[in-house]
Amino acid sequence: MMRGRIVAVTGGKGGTGKSTVAVNVAAALAADEDLLLADLDVEAPDDHILLSSNLEDEQPVNVMLPFIDYGRCTKCGICAEVCDTGAIMLAKDKTPLVIPRLCSGCRSCYFACPDNAIIEGQRTIGYTYRTVISLDGGKLTLVTGMLREGEEHTPPVVVAAKRRALSEDANLYLIDTAAGTSNTVSTALDGARLTLAVTEPTPLGAHDLDMILEVAGAMGLESWVVINRSGIGSEGSVEEVVKKHDARIAVRLPYSRDVVDSYVTGKPIVLSKPDSKPAVALRKLADTVREVL
Repeated sequence: MMRGRIVAVTGGKGGTGKSTVAVNVAAALAADEDLLLADLDVEAPDDHILLSSNLEDEQPVNVMLPFIDYGRCTKCGICAEVCDTGAIMLAKDKTPLVIPRLCSGCRSCYFACPDNAIIEGQRTIGYTYRTVISLDGGKLTLVTGMLREGEEHTPPVVVAAKRRALSEDANLYLIDTAAGTSNTVSTALDGARLTLAVTEPTPLGAHDLDMILEVAGAMGLESWVVINRSGIGSEGSVEEVVKKHDARIAVRLPYSRDVVDSYVTGKPIVLSKPDSKPAVALRKLADTVREVL
């Protein structure tokens, strides 16, 4: 059962280095903390790649798939009316037809059918994994959510992966969210004591930072901002957004080839090149997180 603190690493814009920050903060804290890292970017989970690890202990994420008992069905059309994803369509003679890929598994049709003609089936839309990873001087548990290829409904996989992560005993839970401000991101953020919003000094970075800080503020979360690739452009617009939302800039990570090299080696930069400027900055961020929490 959950007993620790939750820190969420997020960022409105994709490609800002969110996973890099999450993995390196986790690696920096793993030697002294009983830490769990949860990768909830289920459409493109990559924390295990940055940690050069294969995923283990697979569990399927299943959702309800309706089957129709045409012997009971009176072709009233209510099932199609209540389906908000268009997964149930009516033929010309009002016979309902199910399109599995569009079904979110919400069960609305099952409960609405007056003739009990909906039978509950199941389909697998994704998987969760639990992997124990050894690092220099420590280890961490990685829980990963992964949407099945071709599927579109991410929320059930995010919920399942987060539930699995929080079912583990840990002193600190580090949640790596998807990019953007969708409901899956707010689901991942829920319960966090601190949000690390990763951005970059570009107009688009500032724009999307504004959106994610608005979401975090609406949820009552404290937000720190991590400016990645600091030095590639003016930080004025980012600083304005930070001030607008009463956030704080926790650290600036310099643009460096060393970070790219760490991707190639599959080893976090705080471990592979501990004396490099990005590694020093990331360890400082990790120490600050530990002190505050």
